[in-house]
Amino acid sequence: MLLDLLGVVYDGGTPIAGAAAAVERLRNAGLLLRFVSNTTRSSRSAIIAQLAAMGIEVADEELLTPARAAVEWLRRHGRRPHLLVHPDLEVEFSGLKGGSGRAVVVGDAGEAFDHASLNRAFRELVAGADFLALAVNRTFKDSDGLLSLDAGAFVAALEFASGRSPVVLGKPSPDFFLSALAGLNCPAADAVMIGDDAESDVAGALSAGVGAALLVRTGKYRPNDETRVDPAPTAVIDDLAAATDWIISRAAA
Repeated sequence: MLLDLLGVVYDGGTPIAGAAAAVERLRNAGLLLRFVSNTTRSSRSAIIAQLAAMGIEVADEELLTPARAAVEWLRRHGRRPHLLVHPDLEVEFSGLKGGSGRAVVVGDAGEAFDHASLNRAFRELVAGADFLALAVNRTFKDSDGLLSLDAGAFVAALEFASGRSPVVLGKPSPDFFLSALAGLNCPAADAVMIGDDAESDVAGALSAGVGAALLVRTGKYRPNDETRVDPAPTAVIDDLAAATDWIISRAAA
């Protein structure tokens, strides 16, 4: 089982009704879970603490984020990061030492996105730095309940200006989904993904070979999102509680 967080389990700092009980039901049904989040404004420890405050206990190995994938990539390739990320995420990269080259790492920097910061990243890319995008989501549901620009627009601007294509580390990268499933020892065809983003969560998972992907009508979901993506969702469900009913009923069949 793969579960998105923002828009599925919680909105901002508020749990979505029935989500905590749904996670408990999935665990009680014997299903192994991985929480796969494209959130790039919060550290792993902050996310785990936020979930704990909502009554959802998540072990470190159950949470996969693009920042963790980026740190592993940087270590594997011997690169030092040039960060264009939210200040709260910088701690995730603090343990990196040395490296034979540079890599620009772009996440949702929020207010830190300005001409100067984008231009510094652009100049690094022109000078030959590798290009890592933590995620390429178009939008996210902001704290005021409206959609806001996500990192994808800024990644696209750097790609256009530099003529360089990024390595995408979060959803919808197939490697991101497959890495989460590797920890479960679960074939992709037997897995289910639950998300509120038709493009990154649902179509991304299905394109990676995940057997089923459910789109919930919470979070950033807007009417007819399911008609705008290919592959289309396996099913469109009201919320995580209803998705849990869908999964458990089929597991028992």
